[in-house]
Amino acid sequence: MGYSARYHATSLIAVFLALAVGILIGAEFGGGALTETRKNLEQSLVGNLQDARSRADDLSGELGRANEFDEKVYPVLTRERLLGKRIAVIAMGGLPSEITSSVEEALGPTGAKLVGVGVVREPVDTSGLAADLAETRFAELRTEPEQLTELGVGVGRQIVIGGTLPELVRGQLFSRASGEFGPLDAVIIVRSQPEGMGPVQRSTANQLETAILKGMTATRVPAVGVESTGTEPSSISFFQSNDLSTVDDIDNTAGKVALVAALNGAEGSFGVKGSADRLLPDLLALGV
Repeated sequence: MGYSARYHATSLIAVFLALAVGILIGAEFGGGALTETRKNLEQSLVGNLQDARSRADDLSGELGRANEFDEKVYPVLTRERLLGKRIAVIAMGGLPSEITSSVEEALGPTGAKLVGVGVVREPVDTSGLAADLAETRFAELRTEPEQLTELGVGVGRQIVIGGTLPELVRGQLFSRASGEFGPLDAVIIVRSQPEGMGPVQRSTANQLETAILKGMTATRVPAVGVESTGTEPSSISFFQSNDLSTVDDIDNTAGKVALVAALNGAEGSFGVKGSADRLLPDLLALGV
């Protein structure tokens, strides 16, 4: 919100300056008949410019006060609300650094333990997965699409409750993985599919993503899909179609509060985008 206000004020100043230059140049070519008009316009534009600068200063001050309020209130509101809970982040395709930072900031005061992070490789390496699973019932997943779905469901379930399957395919399934997974108390889901995937690759990635989420939600632990206000394209509708609670403004303080509540069991779509049900869940979900 602060960024938008500052951008609006700066843009307004630029518009006034451009308009002033254009009119003054035109007035010079118009001769003496436009002199009075030019003076009036100069006075008006200077006044408008001063007003715009004053408004920009006001907005900057408001932003500073809002940030100070957020920094002081958020830790108090969320302190130890997830005490001892084991949380993992699973990202589909990629994990933007700004999302990582926002999640870490959100969990910081809560007492939660971020025990594992995994980034699912996309495009999906079906050949590599089939090779790792050659001695299992998933050996033909490269040519049998239903096996890829079954594998995804099994991996999603065992990421949450524990099991050997995620470790068995860790090298081929994840482009990056750290820490450990199940048993978990909640999961944070991020989706950032790489550009340049063809239709078949994208279809395969969507199939595996859907299967993994199906396995996770079947365990009944909270699973929350998150993105920032500037994420394009948005994945909120994809998360919603897979029965996840969602937060579309994890980069804002309200989004961080909503994430903590959702990890505590609050259900819904929270945030500022058109796909959101409301900005925040009932704060009772935080135990407030």
